Amino acid sequence: MDKLSALSGFVQSVNLGSFSAAAKRLGISQPAISQQVRSLEEELGTRLLNRTTRQLHLTEAGERYYAYARDILERLVEADRSVQSEDAQMSGPISIGLPLGFAESVLSEFLIRFKKEHPCLLLDVSLSDQFVDVIQERLDVAIRMGEIKDERLIVRKLGLAQRCLVASPEYLERTGRPRHPADLPDHDYLLYKNISTGDRVPFISTLGEKLSVKITPSMIVNNSATLRQAALAGLGISLANRWMIEPYLKAGELELVLPDWRYPPHPIHAVYPSNRFIPLKVRRFVDRLQSYFDEMGALEDTFGDDSRTKSS
Repeated sequence: MDKLSALSGFVQSVNLGSFSAAAKRLGISQPAISQQVRSLEEELGTRLLNRTTRQLHLTEAGERYYAYARDILERLVEADRSVQSEDAQMSGPISIGLPLGFAESVLSEFLIRFKKEHPCLLLDVSLSDQFVDVIQERLDVAIRMGEIKDERLIVRKLGLAQRCLVASPEYLERTGRPRHPADLPDHDYLLYKNISTGDRVPFISTLGEKLSVKITPSMIVNNSATLRQAALAGLGISLANRWMIEPYLKAGELELVLPDWRYPPHPIHAVYPSNRFIPLKVRRFVDRLQSYFDEMGALEDTFGDDSRTKSS
């Protein structure tokens, strides 16, 4: 058995979902691909794939083996590219996971700019405000907001995003402006569904006093852009990233709520699977994103080093 060819057949079968699609991609017959995978399973003494008439599904052992096999093949590709020009290294696919609301408001311009800089890259971008398993979804890199407690990931902290509470002037004139965090439970609160603090709103005063106020939400949404639209429509008070809603504050369409109290800032990270080689194109994507944030003055407390986040 040609082990390298067998690994390639196995990885392509998983990536494309069938032996026939993998065979077409690799330019060999479907029975040859099937035989390569069977030979791997016989050598390893374990099943890697469960086959049905329509789909292939990785077994638990197959998931682990796939991660290593894919990494081996990617390292070989990168080894070849490492002795080529930078243009050659900055080509091929890169799979990226981004928060939906964040990407809609901020990162669309960056993605367009990055693509223009590197036209030979295939940007495969997945947008979601739901939790996405970077390893399960086989992403090269993802941008995550909040604290990261996953030892399977390498984490690069990009910085801290300032957050604030906002509402429309029409809503505040109708209901009255909160003077203290304790007033918040008497207001309509628009809650982001996936926030780690749940139905409690944390505050820090200018003097360093910390409070946590329990609210009863009038609306719960798992998309930050929809929450912003609800706030603009006068439906209540909402949490927002300051630099994402700055244009609405300047236009008078939104107003800061409790400006003398600070909502704790939000860390933003780039994360990579820890068992994968990080190619130049992925490192360059994150470096350019860091520069983009710095250019916009979007984040504070930025760092340029990679560090592993441990569970606490």
